[in-house]
Amino acid sequence: MSDLTHFDENGAARMVDVTSKGVTDRFARAAASVRMHPETLNLIVNKALAKGDVLAVARLAGIMASKQTPHLIPLCHPLMITSVTVDFKIETAESLVQISAEVKTSGQTGVEMEALTAATVAALTIYDMCKAVDKGMVISDVMLIEKRGGKSGIFRRETQSDAKS
Repeated sequence: MSDLTHFDENGAARMVDVTSKGVTDRFARAAASVRMHPETLNLIVNKALAKGDVLAVARLAGIMASKQTPHLIPLCHPLMITSVTVDFKIETAESLVQISAEVKTSGQTGVEMEALTAATVAALTIYDMCKAVDKGMVISDVMLIEKRGGKSGIFRRETQSDAKS
């Protein structure tokens, strides 16, 4: 059939069997960006939106989302996540918020999807909290930046522009 692991020899979807895989420390970092009007970014930075502290709420949403990944993505394994962090970098010149989500576990399968889910939901939360003042925001550059652990070893994206080429 193919080398895609989520399909059996007949092409039917399946959850990958990780029973025989060894337990190793796993880590993944993902990113996302939200571009907006400078006035909107200013409201976020000054915590002046009526809905409250946008980044604090987005951080909690990202953390909560990472723990819900197997409920959102059908073939993901439920994992005992040991750490989740969601951080933000304000890029005033480009009028955007860069999101970084890191997830750790010790287990038989990786946490890439959990990190991607955390970054994406944090971005969606920023959009939701700011849409009353800026419906033209753009969520972009959702990508895996780094992963470690397991048989496939280490992956590191050299630069975020690598994803665009």
